[in-house]
Amino acid sequence: MEQPTSTGQIIILNGAPRSGKSSIVEVIQRTFDGVWMNLGVDVFVRHVTPERYRPGIGLRPGGERPDLEALVPVFYAAMYESIRRAQQAGPERCDGRWPPRRLFHSAQHPHRLPRSLAGLPVLFVGVRCPVEVIMERRNAGQPGREGTYATGSSDDDVPEPVRRWQEEIHIPGIYDLEVDTSQLTPEQCAHAIRRGLAGGPPPRAFQRLAAL
Repeated sequence: MEQPTSTGQIIILNGAPRSGKSSIVEVIQRTFDGVWMNLGVDVFVRHVTPERYRPGIGLRPGGERPDLEALVPVFYAAMYESIRRAQQAGPERCDGRWPPRRLFHSAQHPHRLPRSLAGLPVLFVGVRCPVEVIMERRNAGQPGREGTYATGSSDDDVPEPVRRWQEEIHIPGIYDLEVDTSQLTPEQCAHAIRRGLAGGPPPRAFQRLAAL
């Protein structure tokens, strides 16, 4: 049996809800060579976290659910450990060849980035989007996500939880690469990420954050 020769690349996209992370994921999984797995926060919220503990891992900044706060570090530790184990598993057979296994992870709490991934190949990408565009997307709705996202009203065009996300999600703002989804399509963002993986110095942002 042919043995694995390399472990996987990790991409972390960090941005507020409705900033366009999932659309970039779809392009990466559809167009990049190799096997790209989505092990993001949304996956853990919807398919891993018990319903009575939701949103749990997807809590907004601000501590609006103190009854769940103690569980958040536990949920994140489990998620990042699954990413670490999958990254180290090596290639898997796909279409008759042995491509490197590559992972994708969508992050929403950069201040909880773990030391357990330090030293692994991580490209940390900041997904920027102005709050005005975020609110346009929230107010327009999304099929299958009815009632999931707070929307604006005549009394409050930017709800306070949305404002908190916008203010806190990019602190401290240390990234290997940044994209703005109000200016770039998902395909263009994915192309920028591909370029970021292809050349230049090795990514260091995640290692710097994990050491904070």
